Amino acid sequence: MPLRERRQQQTYEAAFPLLFPGERVELITFAHVGSVSKRRQLATTALVGVISAGTVIATVRPRQMYIVLTDRRLLFFNGHTPSGKPGKLLMDLPRACVAGSAPKNGMFGITLAGELMVAGWEKGLKLRFPEDCREEGQYLLGVLPGAPYVPPAAPAAPVTY
Repeated sequence: MPLRERRQQQTYEAAFPLLFPGERVELITFAHVGSVSKRRQLATTALVGVISAGTVIATVRPRQMYIVLTDRRLLFFNGHTPSGKPGKLLMDLPRACVAGSAPKNGMFGITLAGELMVAGWEKGLKLRFPEDCREEGQYLLGVLPGAPYVPPAAPAAPVTY
């Protein structure tokens, strides 16, 4: 089941005022964006464990974001809000400057992992799509240049706006 219609509609409403005249939304999805080093994970866990005398365990994970793919850009909105609704715009990347990697199965084959290579950036931007958004993630990575495979068909039951 792809991203729920309600969240898609809320994300579309957040993106709509930012769209240029004639710009068209192709896909709305959700992913964990970026990466957290093992060193930072270990340091955070150890620090919180020491401060709380072992009663609390903390973990660090990549940032949750809603991704809007248009015919011109990729828009990234904060997905880690108290209500779960899309928050403020975090990144706006021109589509011509972004290439996608081949998708790979993530943890236990449940998630989908991939990477965006952005012109001018030294490191790629890692994406991890949850189980519900795997199909959308394959589509996103497939339609961007640089993907060494033919993109799959559009996700089932696209939402019309």
